[in-house]
Amino acid sequence: MPLPTRYLRSPMAWVATAMLASLIVLALAGPLVWGAAADRPDPSVVLQGPSGVHPFGTDNLGRDLLARVLAATRPSLLLALAATAIGAGTGVLLGASTAVVGPRSRRLIAALINLLLAFPALLVALFLAVVFGAGAGGAVFALAVAGVPGFARLAQTLAAAVAGTDHLAAARVLGLRRHRLLWRHVLPNTAEPLLLSTTTAAGTSLVALSGLSFLGLGVQPPGYDWGQLLNQGLDRIYAQPLPALAPGLAILYAAVTFQLLGEVLAGGFARRGPASRPPRRPVAPSGPAEDGLVLQVEDLNVELPTPDGVIRPVRGVSLSLRPGEIVGLVGESGSGKSLTALAIADLLPERARVSHRTLRLLGADLAALTPKQRDRHLATGLAMVFQNPASALNPSLRIATQLTEAARAHLGISRAEALREASDALRRVALPPSLLRARPHQLSGGQRQRVMIASGLMLRPDLIIADEPTTALDVTVQRQITELLSELRRDTSAAVLFISHDIALVSGFCERVLVMYAGAVVEALPADRLATAARHPYTRALVESVPDLTADRDRPLPTVPGAPPDPLAPAPGCPFEPRCPHRRDRCAREAPPLEGLDAVQRVACWYPLPVAAADPAVDQVKADPS
Repeated sequence: MPLPTRYLRSPMAWVATAMLASLIVLALAGPLVWGAAADRPDPSVVLQGPSGVHPFGTDNLGRDLLARVLAATRPSLLLALAATAIGAGTGVLLGASTAVVGPRSRRLIAALINLLLAFPALLVALFLAVVFGAGAGGAVFALAVAGVPGFARLAQTLAAAVAGTDHLAAARVLGLRRHRLLWRHVLPNTAEPLLLSTTTAAGTSLVALSGLSFLGLGVQPPGYDWGQLLNQGLDRIYAQPLPALAPGLAILYAAVTFQLLGEVLAGGFARRGPASRPPRRPVAPSGPAEDGLVLQVEDLNVELPTPDGVIRPVRGVSLSLRPGEIVGLVGESGSGKSLTALAIADLLPERARVSHRTLRLLGADLAALTPKQRDRHLATGLAMVFQNPASALNPSLRIATQLTEAARAHLGISRAEALREASDALRRVALPPSLLRARPHQLSGGQRQRVMIASGLMLRPDLIIADEPTTALDVTVQRQITELLSELRRDTSAAVLFISHDIALVSGFCERVLVMYAGAVVEALPADRLATAARHPYTRALVESVPDLTADRDRPLPTVPGAPPDPLAPAPGCPFEPRCPHRRDRCAREAPPLEGLDAVQRVACWYPLPVAAADPAVDQVKADPS
């Protein structure tokens, strides 16, 4: 529901708006209308009580207290808002930065926040007010510093939820710098709770600042605010309570206003990030390496520490892709397919330890590059298409922003040119350019996946890693996505690493297939051999588990018996040995290496199965996976 409609239907919004408007009017008009009366002494009416001429009475110099309360609205509000703005701005940036900085900096910032939170904010404000010296400036900075830890902890907690999202991972793949990640992807997705906290804190700051002035640490004579007026009227509270209650009621009114305003704005639109920085120099176009390989990976290993020990979900994986080649990576859930892709794209969690003998993208050794060079090289040479486009797209940004920000950051083009490129990218994935104005929630699942592919095409990558891009889509949209990837491969000569657990889909879409089990590649073979010439028992079992229309409906569907091995207690032999119907004694003792059976097929099995006879049903599924 749009924000104006909410205002029309929410009585609280109208009340908050009216109260805020009254404060604004008083802040603007108070010194102009009542300033002279507030500062004009009259010895003949010193310390008088409320009367028709002076509704709130007068002070010890005969000045009208009502005029002084109204004229004090501007300094009271401005000082409170200044303290809130400084404290909130510093705290939010400090806490939200934990989502984009490195692990060491994150630990240091977290330790600093925890240390600051150990001290009560009120005591910190009182101490700093004394250190900075009595006065309005000292009180403002004291309250600002005291408010930083609370905002930092809130922003840190909210940023932690954003840090694990696919859309932030996608932005990292695009090579966006940390400040852009912060302003475009972290802050907009944490804006609503931060907005509520900031507006509420403005009321709290007003009360605290009035308290400092009441104690003589805030605004000093001849200046005055509500806190100082409250102090001056306290001596008469038993005989004439109104001079003391009037500034107290003004403080209460303003604090309630900010509280109601926060409740209303929390349901409104999240604040968007600032405009992009000026474009940088264009990067040099990437291309295949001299040996013709787009990607070369040898002996890739991933280790993840857990409370129960270290596990190795990826073990000794080697693969390569040439320009225009589509390679399928298949296996059961948990076999290490996605972790392999994330390791190549440098998107694994920071606690993960990655090792490899070779990891080259477009001829560049990623291990030899600096972190900044590696991020830039991955951003321009590789595109990731994630399984769930709903989480991979930033829900707070329009499609136009998400498609253009990487091109503007890396290609140095103007916004208008980036929008033209984005329109062309949408047309290439069969979407109308009018969707640039839409947000992700307004698109269907198939449209969101096409937008993800279009986003990857903006930098014309040489490698596309599609991590189960059709899993959440129906069969018709699956075919459309795979046909789209095939067309893009033909048009751009980009290599495609297609990750899936759907054997039928991969066999009909890819040229080569790598089969993973328990973190290792157990068979590599051409896709046209998958149905009839698979030699590893696990690959054969996966092929036989593909259902077909000619199967006997009275019999259960074929499955792979047993369960994958426990990653915390790997066996010394072949990992598939406990589930293999053809196992022998050697299989339990020694792990077989991945060895070539011929020039195009390799298998990790001591006793490869013989070539199976052609199965027309499986061939039919392979030819038409839909």
